[in-house]
Amino acid sequence: MNRITGTSIIALSAALAGCASPVYNYSPPVTQISFPKTGAESSAYVGDTLVSQGSFMEHDAILVESDIDLGLLKPYTITKGTFLKFGESGNISYYALNNPFEGGGTIQKAALADPPKAIQAYKGENKICGISIFNAFICSTEAHYIFTKRPIASPNSFQQSLIYSGKVGNRIKFGYREFSGNTARPAFNNDVDYDLNESKIVGYKGARIEVIEATNEFIRYRLLANFNTPK
Repeated sequence: MNRITGTSIIALSAALAGCASPVYNYSPPVTQISFPKTGAESSAYVGDTLVSQGSFMEHDAILVESDIDLGLLKPYTITKGTFLKFGESGNISYYALNNPFEGGGTIQKAALADPPKAIQAYKGENKICGISIFNAFICSTEAHYIFTKRPIASPNSFQQSLIYSGKVGNRIKFGYREFSGNTARPAFNNDVDYDLNESKIVGYKGARIEVIEATNEFIRYRLLANFNTPK
């Protein structure tokens, strides 16, 4: 059995649950998004997205609800946050340590503990473990976590959004944004405004909305067509 090193925590080897070699066999499905529903009345505040279309990966994940100390000597602490799944085997799922998004979790290690490389969680029982780079693992059965899903922009995705920017006089303002994966495309961002005296129906790049009510704080509107709605 592999062990977590360090003279001050050598007794940890007796507490190790075993050895684990994570598997990398999970691919999240890509889901198309298009909101709001065409024809439905919606509302948004300044800074909110009015219209959006594109794709994202609906990634399996776990949400750790509070920090989890592993083992009596606490070589690892799983922090509060969301962890993305990368593999599964039987009733065990494996989760990444690097979750670079708002609310993403990680593992903190004691000074002399081996670096961690993954988390494993069990289906059907309240058990979660930290796995070291040498495939040793140590667990907690007093954890608080839930299985969930996390939308993540896919590397090949293309997303378009129209954002409400407020009203000045009788002119309403919008911001148009394009994203490729998680990265904004600055050359394809634009700010536009429309005179409601001319028409209550406004559009940009194929997206069309009917303005029902608009102030400098919020807008009520009906989506007539999204960016790629078939003509």
